[in-house]
Parts: sequence; structure tokens; C-alpha cells
Amino acid sequence: MLLPKSLLIDPEVMDRVSRIEIPFNAFGVDPYGISKKHLARQYTILGWMYRKYFSVKTFGIEHVPPRGRAMLVGNHSGGVAVDGAMVCASMFLDLEPPRLAHGMAEKFINTVPLASLWTNRTGHFTGLPEHAERLLQDERLLMVFPEGARGTAKLYMERNSLVRFGTGFIRLALKTKSPILPFAFIGGGDAIPTIMNSYTLGRLLGAPYVPITPYLFAIPLPVKLEIHYSAPMFFEGTGSEDDEVINGYVERVRDRIASLIEYGRKHRTSEVAKALGS
Repeated sequence: MLLPKSLLIDPEVMDRVSRIEIPFNAFGVDPYGISKKHLARQYTILGWMYRKYFSVKTFGIEHVPPRGRAMLVGNHSGGVAVDGAMVCASMFLDLEPPRLAHGMAEKFINTVPLASLWTNRTGHFTGLPEHAERLLQDERLLMVFPEGARGTAKLYMERNSLVRFGTGFIRLALKTKSPILPFAFIGGGDAIPTIMNSYTLGRLLGAPYVPITPYLFAIPLPVKLEIHYSAPMFFEGTGSEDDEVINGYVERVRDRIASLIEYGRKHRTSEVAKALGS
């Protein structure tokens, strides 16, 4: 997948990086080690993928607050993290002012040469509760996938389903008094149509698994993707509630995301039908 030379430096991306409301110092680095230079490089590439390769359409982005702590909580879709990359791109490219969404990276990323440095420089940290809590306390925007690695392991026939959610995100939201903004990512399973997962190969590479597609490698296909954001959900509590209470909150968020997936799936299908009929 070759990028046009014109995308090596994108003036629009540089302008948007300069307008992200986080405290960069004189060297273009924030207290977490996030680098303006690395962000510009990342979003130049992601911008091309977002607008040209996947032609992503975003709905309901007006629900995302322009500043302040919040949690973007959605479904995993696709064998690799295309969903997370495109959600981050939507926050950067389609939101005014642009916001930096922070993802919680799988621990195995730290074992991949250069990957750990790059993810840290672009605002994505190892998925530890203390990292997530600190980001929210600092009024940042946190992206969470409660399905975890089980979500990206879904096969093609399961692409529009949800697997079991973890509960930690609800306790975190309650503890930090953060609103939850549910979203549905539609089309990831079509971009990477996983027919099986190799857990043996994954162990050899230090990853949870390696997705296998009909064309063998998990290289994303250029399909149209959609992201549907919902109005924020607020829950009362301290995060130390009984499991029964927490599980009830989790189910409410899961139900909201399931409804968004169903709506988004129907919407995307009708859009494809219109395009084929035109």
C-alpha cells in the first residue's frame, strides 16, 4: 500500500496538531512524552487512510465534548486495530477543535521493536488501570474497547456481534466521574474478513493470535467504513459498588452499542445498495 509523495507532509495535519488543546512544551512534547512531530507523521498517514482508502463516514460526532474528560466506548471490529486507528482519526480530523484520543495498547506491543516508542509518542499507553485513570484525571479523551482481544478475534460471520464485556471501564468511569460515549464501528470485519485465528503463530510472535483471511495475510481491504457515536451516558457511583450494580451498568452500555451496531449495519447496507444502483 503505497502513499502519494504529497502526503509526506500535510499542512492541514500540522495545523490541526497545533490546535490540539494539550500542554506541549517549547520542544513540542507534552508531560506524557507525546510528540507533535510523531503526531503529524501518524495523522498524515491515518488521514489518507481515513479519507481516501476507507472513505470513513462519521455520524453523531457532535456528541463528543470539545474538551474535558470522557470515555469513548465501542465494539471491536476486524482482526487488527483498524477500528481504533479510525476512531482516533475521526477525533482528530472531524472534531472541532481537534482532540487526541488516547488508546490503551495491548501489553505485547511493548515487545515489538520500535512499536512501544511510537505508541507512547502518539498517545497510546499500555492498558493499565493507573494509566487510564491518570489520563482521565488530566481531562483527556480515552478510547476503550471492553471486549478486549476477544473482540478483534471475532470471525467474519461474527463481525456484527458483541462478545462479553469487561467491567473495569465502568468502575473507571465512576471513579473519575467521566461520561461514557458509546460508539459502533461498522465494516471492520469486511475490511479484514477473518476466517480463523492462529493462536500458535500468535504465541511465536508474542501476540494473542494472528488473524488469517481468505487471502492469508490480514491486510485491510479498501471498503467503506462508518462510525456512529451516541449521546453520552452518565452513571452515579464511586467505582466500589457491588458486582451486581456494575454488571447492570455494563449491560446498559452494551445494549446501547448493540443498538448502534444494528442501526449502522442497516444504514451501511442501504448506502451500498444505493451506490450499486446509481
